[in-house]
Amino acid sequence: MFSHIMIGANDVQASKVFYDAILGEMGHKPGVMDEKGRCFYFTDKGVFSLTKPINGEAASHGNGSTIGFTADSPEQADAWHATGLANGGTACEDGPGVREGAAGKLYLAYLRDPSDNKICALFRIA
Repeated sequence: MFSHIMIGANDVQASKVFYDAILGEMGHKPGVMDEKGRCFYFTDKGVFSLTKPINGEAASHGNGSTIGFTADSPEQADAWHATGLANGGTACEDGPGVREGAAGKLYLAYLRDPSDNKICALFRIA
């Protein structure tokens, strides 16, 4: 459904360290920096990227926004969460665990990245 997601980062290098670590837990390669100081994570299905805002103002999180990354298992989501905490992320929401709702039974782990963007690792339980 999505071609790419780009989020603002006040310190792209610090955010790269964070995302290299958590996305590495999911088997993704480290981000690639371009000549404009942006960082890109390429997959065969889309691109996730980090940039300083082009208007020169500080990056800020979207209130009510969450970016979800697919986990292959609850254990991978737990490792993603622990790695995020060890690399500059902060815990938010309830701790990692099973949630049930309209989308079915999900295993979710939430973090805030170094620029306070809310992110999640999600494993769909069959």
